[in-house]
Amino acid sequence: MDLPSNFRMMALYNQRMNNQLMDVCESLTDEQLHAETHSFFSSVMSYWNHILFGDLIMLRRLIDNNIAQIEPVLLSQLPVATAVNETFVSNLKELKSLRQLVDSIYVEFTKSLHPNTCRQVVRYTTTEGGVLERNVAEFCQHIFNHQTHHRGQLTCVLSQFGLDFGCTDLPVIVHEGARS
Repeated sequence: MDLPSNFRMMALYNQRMNNQLMDVCESLTDEQLHAETHSFFSSVMSYWNHILFGDLIMLRRLIDNNIAQIEPVLLSQLPVATAVNETFVSNLKELKSLRQLVDSIYVEFTKSLHPNTCRQVVRYTTTEGGVLERNVAEFCQHIFNHQTHHRGQLTCVLSQFGLDFGCTDLPVIVHEGARS
């Protein structure tokens, strides 16, 4: 399997898992969505906002490095992420809309990846002020790992609410694999 195919598979996995978990979150009350979780992030909505933060800031870095080409009309719909604890959405309706847009952009972006693109360098300044350089393959791996990591924490919180979030296994969620 080549890297571009792997990243397409990961983008589909993230899109489908986000949809699956948002569907589960719809059974929570607004109070539960904002209740203190006594976990890494303070609430279910804080988890969702942080996952969005990672996706939004990383997407801007790809754009700034001329790796991702996003239509201006889509780009204008995206908030600019600057801090790890930002709040982009406050309810599930807003979350679903923004999450679906961001996920569709990542799926489309990965469709445009080629092996040569994966070797290009992304140079950026972290939120702490450090300057990093990573090739696109390493950079994309971080994007998808970040989501998966924090969704794992979120599923722990959801299970403490007694909710069944279903299977999270990559081969089940993206049954077509990298052939997508």
